[in-house]
Amino acid sequence: MNERRTPAIDLRDVTKTYKTGTLEVQALRGVTFAIERGEYVAIMGPSGSGKSTLMNLIGALDRPTTGTYRLDGIDVGTLDDDALAAIRLKKLGFVFQGFNLLARTSAIKNVALPLFYAGVGVRAREDAAARMLAEVGLADRGTHKPNELSGGQQQRVAIARALVNDPAVLLADEPTGNLDSTTSEEIMQLFRHLNESGRTIIMVTHDAEVARHAKRVIRVKDGLVVADEASQFDRSAR
Repeated sequence: MNERRTPAIDLRDVTKTYKTGTLEVQALRGVTFAIERGEYVAIMGPSGSGKSTLMNLIGALDRPTTGTYRLDGIDVGTLDDDALAAIRLKKLGFVFQGFNLLARTSAIKNVALPLFYAGVGVRAREDAAARMLAEVGLADRGTHKPNELSGGQQQRVAIARALVNDPAVLLADEPTGNLDSTTSEEIMQLFRHLNESGRTIIMVTHDAEVARHAKRVIRVKDGLVVADEASQFDRSAR
């Protein structure tokens, strides 16, 4: 018997309007798509296309003006601020262009930070952080601070931190924007490995070379989805 699984991400006719005084800006104008568990999706679009607004909504940093957004089956639009913060902590992992690591804190403590906020005990959270550092290839760098790590290693620490609470979705916003081409390729191979091990990944990027690593590309323009297709470069990215 085939049971339909709840999508990781499900947007239905989502709009987002920002108001500045009497001016209204419609950043999203009716976006509908679903992302299943285990997918690897790139969201692309030019500046002003609405992709950053879309990323904020998917990341439960904002709510839609109209329409419905369900994250792992939960209607985000019905949540108050405290519940929104809780779902971000439990269901989402974030990776940013700027790494966003605590400068004076070791790699293992950086990775363990989400578990600290979740109320996990010291030993359990540091054990979990050590396992995640090993998964991203940094088992021997746990005591190093960010300034003792290369840019690629810092991003690996950030990826480990994003995954330590086993989120339903990993969100990556221009994850290679501060890296050289060789290191970028290494990070994208890591994302590929994580996806092949079952992780759901959504990546926002303007870079076609980065997007080619995803298995599906959603293109946004003027607040609308204008294309949603399998990545034509998927095989060459392996």
